[in-house]
Amino acid sequence: MERFKKLAKKIEIEFNKIELLQEAMTHRSYLNEHKEYKLDQNERLEFLGDAVLELVVTEHLYLNYGNPEGELTNWRASLVKGEMLAVVADEIGLEKYLLMSKGEKRDTGKARQYILANAMEAVIGAIYLDRGYEVSQNFINKWIVVKLPGILETKSYLDPKSYFQEKSQEFEQVTPHYEVLEEWGPDHEKVFLMGVFLGDEKVAEGKGDSKQEAQRNAAENGLEARNWK
Repeated sequence: MERFKKLAKKIEIEFNKIELLQEAMTHRSYLNEHKEYKLDQNERLEFLGDAVLELVVTEHLYLNYGNPEGELTNWRASLVKGEMLAVVADEIGLEKYLLMSKGEKRDTGKARQYILANAMEAVIGAIYLDRGYEVSQNFINKWIVVKLPGILETKSYLDPKSYFQEKSQEFEQVTPHYEVLEEWGPDHEKVFLMGVFLGDEKVAEGKGDSKQEAQRNAAENGLEARNWK
């Protein structure tokens, strides 16, 4: 229990029931290896935390910005998406407090990001149940909403493909196109290498598990290559 008290101190939340934070840190794989474990895994807290997070972010955007709904929706999506939550979880250092199976601990990349993002939502759910809306709101504002100025400055709320097209038309009067450069792996685990081109010039490449993901990564790399980020 001491590890979770340390985590509570780190995130500056005084829990009335520290077991809720422990449950938020319990991945379902841990239960498979520890049949004697008394608490539930964190998926129900994650479900609750997801809703609280979306409400807090939506309320903040509504009260502080008069932009059209479409823009606010894009901004919200950038704040609550899994990649952002995984970044925040890393900043907090959640991973070292997570209870997982040995196999899950070895996961890297997307699988690790997914677990961290879910744990972040579960923590929010635990805070909400234990301390209520205002404390949850303060936590979300401190760790997540604070990312909004950077998102707006870099326009990272835009889809990379849309942003790359916007910039290529603005600066070079050319609409980009994408081509499959290479693909490999069995049908159920295909990997694609896509190139993004401006005219005949290949600006960048991107790899992904689908053509769409590879195109997004190529556009992201193209933005960096042209220094348009």
